[in-house]
Amino acid sequence: MLSILDFQHIKHTVIVKIALLISVLTNLPRTLSLFNVTDKLIESFSEVSIKDIILRAFFLFIFSFIILQLNTNWKNIYRKYSTIVRSSITTLLNSIVYLGVVELFTIVYPLFVKESISEPEKGLIYFVYLVVLLIAVFIARILSYQIVHQKDLLENERLKQQNLQKELTALKNQINPHFLFNSLNSLNSIVRDNKEATTFVHKLSFMYRYILQSGDRDLVSLKEELKFLESYIHLVKTRYRDRFTIDVSIDEKYLEKEIPPLALQLLVENAVKHNEISKSNPLHVLVYVKDGFIYVENRIRPRTSFVDSTGNGLMNLDKRYFLLKKEHISISNADNVFRVKLPIS
Repeated sequence: MLSILDFQHIKHTVIVKIALLISVLTNLPRTLSLFNVTDKLIESFSEVSIKDIILRAFFLFIFSFIILQLNTNWKNIYRKYSTIVRSSITTLLNSIVYLGVVELFTIVYPLFVKESISEPEKGLIYFVYLVVLLIAVFIARILSYQIVHQKDLLENERLKQQNLQKELTALKNQINPHFLFNSLNSLNSIVRDNKEATTFVHKLSFMYRYILQSGDRDLVSLKEELKFLESYIHLVKTRYRDRFTIDVSIDEKYLEKEIPPLALQLLVENAVKHNEISKSNPLHVLVYVKDGFIYVENRIRPRTSFVDSTGNGLMNLDKRYFLLKKEHISISNADNVFRVKLPIS
């Protein structure tokens, strides 16, 4: 975590904005003096009183509160829009609040303090509120950056924990894998005269080896995943025969695209697990690419028997996709067809 923080840099645009704001505020008194504004304002100022201070402090507090909320929490209401639209809405609302509060202050002030506001002082009030607006917007941006930074830290920590858990799981899965391979080799020697059984053992060995090897990788090529899926399909067909069919139609130009390991196998397994597979209702699965997405779909025919499932498979796949590719998978069951769409961009 410390190494990540060491290499983080503040954006140059943020530093430029800070420097510009400091420069403007520091030179503000001298700029006013240059045009003899300060002398004229002092002569026209209304008399200072307790009511005057209370009213000004109250309005400045309300104004600052609304501007800070508007540029931090309330922005989330329209966060679904594009950056340009969000910026336009925020600018418009800031302007409305700025003009509205100042106008309200100039109306309330004579009623509350019993003194009128001169035109020069009114101009200064607009100027002061403009400065407060800029400062509040700037502070709001800092607060927003801080929240994003904290989210990044939490996300990095969560990824770190997940990686540790993944390593632990991989270690558990790799406990003496030679024992299983030796057992499979022994089984293969026993059934060597049975071609179907020998092929089944070979496919099972390949699958297990693929699972172990892919445990160290976050993404695999679609070509590798399809080869693994082929072995899994053989195992399923061995059990269900002609009651299970699958049509894989993926152009060669997509074979070097990368997806999380075991993604396609999980979706086919999900179809096998949750749908009836019989002579009267065979299961047919389609795997194809369309518009830059992999589709895995099947007609929905729910099993009548109990299905032993945690229900976390698709959710975990979606989490892996978002963590690795910053995209979500899409799931639908329109027209009685269960369809999962995987991004491969």
